[in-house]
Amino acid sequence: MAWLCSRVAFRTCRRTFLSDAVKYKAKNGIPEPLDLATGIEKRELLAAAAGNFDPYHMKALEISRDSTRESPNLVPSAFKSRIVGCICEPDTSHVNWMWLHDGQPRRCECGHWFKLTEVAPL
Repeated sequence: MAWLCSRVAFRTCRRTFLSDAVKYKAKNGIPEPLDLATGIEKRELLAAAAGNFDPYHMKALEISRDSTRESPNLVPSAFKSRIVGCICEPDTSHVNWMWLHDGQPRRCECGHWFKLTEVAPL
């Protein structure tokens, strides 16, 4: 049984090395991620290349403190409705969640007004 363990331990590596990848790299260079991407990933990379690092409008917006029904805080959306969270007090960890629907301004519990604005989808 000891001879079997030594045979396995000292066996040479049988892994093959494919030189096609090395030839492709030397000939054409490494392909860029944009060349390999497809679908929504490619659209995200193209938006980032154009300078839009938040294509889905997910970053927190700075709300104006004097929002009214006539001049609400505008929330971008590519859909007819969107869920929005409002942090009413600067020192609180509680978020008031509410649904915004297209064309209807909505008031938060703290008194801020919000309204959806239409943006083009990615």
